[in-house]
Amino acid sequence: MRSAVRTRPGDVTTPVRRGEVRAEAIRLAYGGVTALDEVDLHVEAGEFFTLLGPSGSGKTTLLRLIGGLLEPGSGRIHLDGQDVTGLPPQKRDIGFVFQNYALFPHLTVAENIEFGLRVRKIDPAARRRRVTEILELVALGGFGDRHPGELSGGQQQRVALGRALAQRPRVLLLDEPLGALDRRLRQELGAEVRRIQQEAETTAIYVTHDQDEAFLLSDRMAVMDAGAIRQTGTPEALYRRPADRFVARFLGETNLFDGHLVDGGPDTVVAVGGGTVVCLPPDSAITSGAVHCAVRPEQMVIVEAGTVPPPGLGVLGPAEVTASRFLGQRHAITLRAGERVYHAAVDPAGEHPLVGDRVQMCVRDGQAAVVPHGDRSTGRTDRDASHAD
Repeated sequence: MRSAVRTRPGDVTTPVRRGEVRAEAIRLAYGGVTALDEVDLHVEAGEFFTLLGPSGSGKTTLLRLIGGLLEPGSGRIHLDGQDVTGLPPQKRDIGFVFQNYALFPHLTVAENIEFGLRVRKIDPAARRRRVTEILELVALGGFGDRHPGELSGGQQQRVALGRALAQRPRVLLLDEPLGALDRRLRQELGAEVRRIQQEAETTAIYVTHDQDEAFLLSDRMAVMDAGAIRQTGTPEALYRRPADRFVARFLGETNLFDGHLVDGGPDTVVAVGGGTVVCLPPDSAITSGAVHCAVRPEQMVIVEAGTVPPPGLGVLGPAEVTASRFLGQRHAITLRAGERVYHAAVDPAGEHPLVGDRVQMCVRDGQAAVVPHGDRSTGRTDRDASHAD
């Protein structure tokens, strides 16, 4: 990883990693609507960090504030320890990649990549060398003389990425750059974006509403909703230990069982129905009271009614199978317990229950997550949270 040296008056020279981003207490409102509400964010140098959330959550607004396209009503933006809150975009040493590519149609691929270098009056020989390097980096060697109209959507996006990287920005900001592509191409190009970011040794902050993209690309990510960051962490940590109902539901399908926290220690025990379930210890400080036991469909284990579950399983409650469908890589089971519907995903090669079967819903010890009732971060009730999806 590249390093830079920062010197402050009166300080000793301190080496810092190039591309660290901090946003502190960022607030922005449009009229009476709060777009961002006291948002704090820390992105490590060299990370691929994703801002994930639904439309209107504030993720693109936060990205534009980091890039200098917007100014906050209050709060500060720091790049590599330097306060850049009042600086225009061209003074921040940042690269942008947008969904609409924003390529110059009358310029060739090489000329598009070279454009920023030419504006900065870089030596012509150095420009040519850098363009050649970038064309190889984005796997477009031999395409330099073509025009954007002669390229596929994925190739055009790689040109936009190469143009942003040509100036060696310390931070690369990407605003839903794959949104206009079909799903298969998004997955393929997403892997290329990750490879290019790593080889370029730059920090990337990526905006998307697609959790599959976030899981594929991210070192860490932040889930946003209603102008606030609800939770930050690795994709696996957020999926396995969601902080609240919104995060649990936004990051894939989940089943929420009403429960009561019995023991909040390392072996977290939640009373569910007539039994208890051993859950993952929550990241937040939940010590007692009503909670939800969050179980992903692939974590559900279906046991025949009236049988004693084997050791290591916690019983979530009885149910009736209302649908059973083969979906290739999984067999999807729909279950009804009273007025509630739950979902399980079981091995398609194994045995599975049939429609009308009475069963017990179970989960293996240490797999379910504990989620608090309501939303403690915003004061939402359970009813509010249920409509936040």
